Amino acid sequence: MSLKELLSQWESFAQGRLTRDTYEIHLSLDDAAKLNALAEMYPKRTPEQLLNELVSAALGQLEASFPYVQGNRIIATDELGDPIYEDVGPTPRFLALTNKYLEWHRRQG
Repeated sequence: MSLKELLSQWESFAQGRLTRDTYEIHLSLDDAAKLNALAEMYPKRTPEQLLNELVSAALGQLEASFPYVQGNRIIATDELGDPIYEDVGPTPRFLALTNKYLEWHRRQG
C-alpha cells in the first residue's frame, strides 16, 4: 500500500488482525509533532493507529524496493519461453523470515 492510498484509507475505518506484542519507540520531536498533526487532521484515527498504518505502509514499500539479484538457477519460463532466474537478492530471505515470524505470531494466539 502506498502512502497516498493510506491517506485515503484514514478517512474510513481500517481493520486487521493485530499481535499481542507491543513495540515501544521514542520519536524525534519533529516526528512527534508530525504524528500529532496527523492525529488532529484525522480524528477518527488514534496516534497508535496512525503509527501502525504508517509502519505497515513503510514496510510494504521497503519490501518493494529490495533489488532483484539474478541467480544462476532457472525457476520458470515466461510466456515467450525465455528463462526466469531465481532471485538471490534480499527479497527471498526477507519473505522467508517474514513467514517464519508470521507462523510464530499465529502460534502465540
